[in-house]
Amino acid sequence: MIYNLYIFNPMGQCLYYGEWERSKAAAMSRDEEFKLVYGMLYSLKSFVSRITPAISDNFQCYETNKYKLSMYETPSGVKFVINTGLDWSSQAISEMLQSLYKEVRVY
Repeated sequence: MIYNLYIFNPMGQCLYYGEWERSKAAAMSRDEEFKLVYGMLYSLKSFVSRITPAISDNFQCYETNKYKLSMYETPSGVKFVINTGLDWSSQAISEMLQSLYKEVRVY
């Protein structure tokens, strides 16, 4: 199950948002939600780069007991972020986001 998809430019502006099967409405505006999601991604990438023994900022996904958030960042800094159910494998999500990047023109 796919819950939602965000596409952010390198400056954190949400270029696209799609929503499917979202059971709970956010208690904030869309713009606030976009800022919160992007800020969380920025913080997670920073945290991962600090605790990883190798030189890397390669944050790709995290999982809770309810959903999985996955991110694919392009060389130009565009971020494709998707929330899915736990039934999706990380490999399948990664391949889907890379395929989406190849098909979508982001200006």
